[in-house]
Amino acid sequence: GTKAPEFKLADVVSGEEISLASHRGEVATVILFICDHCPYVRHINAQLVRVAAAYKTKGIQFIAISSNDIKQYPDDGPQHMKEVAVQLGYPFPYLFDSSQEVARAYDAACTPDIFV
Repeated sequence: GTKAPEFKLADVVSGEEISLASHRGEVATVILFICDHCPYVRHINAQLVRVAAAYKTKGIQFIAISSNDIKQYPDDGPQHMKEVAVQLGYPFPYLFDSSQEVARAYDAACTPDIFV
């Protein structure tokens, strides 16, 4: 029942500024806190793509956000994020939260951390 915090971040693929308000689904919105180096995310990535593509037609929007510190995890930087998103065909925007403010607002603690 917690209200989803608003955000505005750049999509690493399109460069477009994406906000929760601009990409809210008709039925629901799924916020995925993921990153590229996490073995758990790597394990479920293909299934995330399939689920997001299937549910998008049902009015459910997915938005992925990476909030990792790229000094500590260089493979989680925007250029690598873009490569992964393109390679896997993400059917959702993949946003970079460099300040980690959005992750803190959602209380995201690990990856994957999923909010509906």
